[in-house]
Amino acid sequence: MRARHIFFIAALCALASCQSLREEFQPVVTGKYDDPAKKSTVTMQTTHTIAALASRYKTGSPWTMDENIVISGIVSTSDKTGNFYKSFYIQDETGGMEIKMGKNGLYNDYLPGQRIYVDCRDLCLGMYGYKAGSSYGMGMVQVGFADPTGEYETSYLETSLLIDSHIFKGAVEGEVKPVIVPESQLPGNKDTQATNSFIGKLVTVEHLSYGWYDSWYKENNEAFVLLYLDSNRDKKLSSNRIFISGSSTGITTWAMSKEKMKEYLCSGIWDDVHIGNANDYTYGTVGDHRGDGTYPDIEKAAGSVSQYFSTPGGICVQVRTSGYSRFADTEIPSDVLSGKKKISVTGILALYQGKIQMTVNSPDDIKVEDL
Repeated sequence: MRARHIFFIAALCALASCQSLREEFQPVVTGKYDDPAKKSTVTMQTTHTIAALASRYKTGSPWTMDENIVISGIVSTSDKTGNFYKSFYIQDETGGMEIKMGKNGLYNDYLPGQRIYVDCRDLCLGMYGYKAGSSYGMGMVQVGFADPTGEYETSYLETSLLIDSHIFKGAVEGEVKPVIVPESQLPGNKDTQATNSFIGKLVTVEHLSYGWYDSWYKENNEAFVLLYLDSNRDKKLSSNRIFISGSSTGITTWAMSKEKMKEYLCSGIWDDVHIGNANDYTYGTVGDHRGDGTYPDIEKAAGSVSQYFSTPGGICVQVRTSGYSRFADTEIPSDVLSGKKKISVTGILALYQGKIQMTVNSPDDIKVEDL
């Protein structure tokens, strides 16, 4: 009995000791932590302008840069609304460049108006969106990491080690003010950042009318979205691709969330759309996969949409919006869809297969013009 009493007393003492320790460390645990040390900004000597670096790219030949090359520019984009994905653009006086970062929430770390330096050695200079042919053309020269799969010319800087050893923050110098680009100075399908200083920059294009007539294929275009039967399969496989395009798509929103995509599919509006590429429609139609009305064989994922617009002279300008953006399901004003009113768009001016695309930072960058 005496031994039991001694054990019990010892246990009480230990409990009291633990309680004392908890009280001693209580202010440390529940008190306010010190603010993390802020990283200081840097200044670096650049070796190339953006245009000069873009001029080093050779079509179809991504280059893992084995020279000491440093570029800099001001951040002109924000992924706060979700319309830019794991990348941001910087621009200098000669052009703009996409930096493929591999992180979300970049607007917290790379502020609009902040100067960024990029140490390009061992990074990859590549292009996204090139397609050969007289009716097609250049895409966008961009900086990223070499894609180990070979599917694309560049991939993302996925790790903090890669990012911290190549991307450096300078001072915030003031947000980029877009310039209005007249129709006569818009890029042609063979241009890059090396030949047209507006490519990759935040600009404004005015007086855009809904729809575009493709004189090469003799057809009207209003909207475009690409669907897949299974995104885990080869996305370049013809039997896995569904092109929703033309002038009777029924798409009246800037893009489509997953819920909106399901709504469109189940409405039956796309039942007659063929599966396959334009020259290889041998895989049936969307309606063949209706099943119980929910299209079990067609992936219902958020869809990025290109809405087609035309300048007064007939140049195609696509407004490209991500299906994951916060304003994906926002309706385009009916007066714009009907052609009664035009719009002006402020966004990053890019090329995809030789056609102009613009991506906005927020829906406020799309304005309906007064008549």
